[in-house]
Amino acid sequence: QVQLVESGGGSVQAVGSLRLSCAAASGYPYSNFCMGWFRQAPGKEREGIVRIYIDVGSTYYADSVKGRFTISQDNAKNTLYLQMNSLRPEDTAMYYCASTYHYCTFTPSFFTDWGQGTQVIVSS
Repeated sequence: QVQLVESGGGSVQAVGSLRLSCAAASGYPYSNFCMGWFRQAPGKEREGIVRIYIDVGSTYYADSVKGRFTISQDNAKNTLYLQMNSLRPEDTAMYYCASTYHYCTFTPSFFTDWGQGTQVIVSS
């Protein structure tokens, strides 16, 4: 089991930026390990927005964030980052990082470990 702790959320005006962090408190292995960022707005389903294979660094972005959000990793710190630029009010949501050894997709049920979430609010 991987313990994940998110931070970096907050309130920002539209077109602003935020950087979220996800620290794997217990460390994470490199083989066949996938991590992802998800978000959930009130009344909506949890949505996968970006995922990464930790060992090779392959990334996949949802169309809703492509070109605005960037995922990166610092393996020495066991930390995953999500740089969010050009934020929009529709980006307002609780943001979660998650990990899995299973299928690396945008399907939340395939992810086995989750952080507690960090709130992002974007005002117009």
